[in-house]
Amino acid sequence: MDETEFWELIDATREAAEGDPEEQADLLVERLCRLDPERVLDFARHFEARYHRACTWDLWAAAWVLLDGASDDVFESFRCWLIGQGREVYEGAVHDPDALAELLDDFDEEIDGDGEELGYAADEAYEQLTGSVAPDLGLASAPADPRGTPLDLEDDQALAERLPRLWERFAA
Repeated sequence: MDETEFWELIDATREAAEGDPEEQADLLVERLCRLDPERVLDFARHFEARYHRACTWDLWAAAWVLLDGASDDVFESFRCWLIGQGREVYEGAVHDPDALAELLDDFDEEIDGDGEELGYAADEAYEQLTGSVAPDLGLASAPADPRGTPLDLEDDQALAERLPRLWERFAA
């Protein structure tokens, strides 16, 4: 599976789920179960690489602003959700987390920002296809700490300075 096919699966399931991350995860498992196990593992590698890439202080700050606080577990779920938003939103946010102010049409704390189930979709599909747990993907381990300049996430002024457009739209 190449990168284009990865994003096509993400986009097709998000659109079919009408933006509901739990429904998107269910649809993603269904679609992945139509593939052979090796392609499911390829999907998992693409997902995990993007998940690790999104582990930055600025994206954690964005999650904090959007969700009115974000523990490390919540930030993990947020990164899965961010991938589930598709290539344009994901790449835009990784490049400039403040751009989420323009990239997101709206944001509902009740359903948006939590994509935990998306993070398990490939594992679930692989297990359904093979009856066994997915093997190690052979990728580098997750970063121990977010990349970038650390930030006190509980400091509203620091958040507003780091992400002015996002702060103005979603926190002010």
